[in-house]
Amino acid sequence: MSRIAAAFAKDAPALVAFVTAGDPTPDATPAILDALVAGGADVIELGMPFTDPMADGPAIQAANIRSLAAGTRTADILSIATGFRQRHPDVPLVLMGYANPMLRRGPDWFADAIAKAGVDGVICVDVPPEEDDALGPALRDAGIAPIRLATPTTDVARLPAVLDGASGFVYYVSVAGITGLQQAAQASIEEAVARLKGSTDLPIAVGFGVRTPEQAAAIARVADGVVVGSAIVEIVAQHGAAAAPHVTDYIRSLSGAIVNSRIPA
Repeated sequence: MSRIAAAFAKDAPALVAFVTAGDPTPDATPAILDALVAGGADVIELGMPFTDPMADGPAIQAANIRSLAAGTRTADILSIATGFRQRHPDVPLVLMGYANPMLRRGPDWFADAIAKAGVDGVICVDVPPEEDDALGPALRDAGIAPIRLATPTTDVARLPAVLDGASGFVYYVSVAGITGLQQAAQASIEEAVARLKGSTDLPIAVGFGVRTPEQAAAIARVADGVVVGSAIVEIVAQHGAAAAPHVTDYIRSLSGAIVNSRIPA
């Protein structure tokens, strides 16, 4: 069983936690990743900083700027990933980002480099599945899960293309917009998760706009995983290199709510 599959096979839904690599500096990122694990995160999403993060809201845009200003490069991300894998051999690590940094040296180079670093999956925001004739095959050949995004506008006609070649889990983006600014109504999330589960056996993780333990618990009652990003990034923005204990406390509050969401009242 892969690390991602094992994370979603636990008794409670998985908590998927996102931070940007190199924010506030490459040297500070490992302690923040360790804080996510210490708080109870089941899957770690490590954002690859990019100059034009068009799917992200102000919090993650600012994290990208801070990271790039600190000099973060692909080599730093690979080093961060390698160190994380050595410290946490069983925790899934997923890279999330945009096509340019992933493809500029070629998809095969990228897939080979991140496989050696211990990465389990990749979410590429701006390559539509219909045009994924390079990165997806290279990732699959390297044993890395290409994780696809579904959105409220992914209709019945397009969903098979989204799911074709996907693995790991499906990330359901619960709002049509950018990260961090709003949350979808619970009823729409429940309807979307049910529709996706009718089309795939992959776990469904729901994100965008999740901030509070109460929101995380509500999603966990219907989904296989809950994705939280902007709220964590804002803690890093506030506390910088001293963010780790604050991140742990916040993640612990989310993790506890998710675990309790499946306990009968």
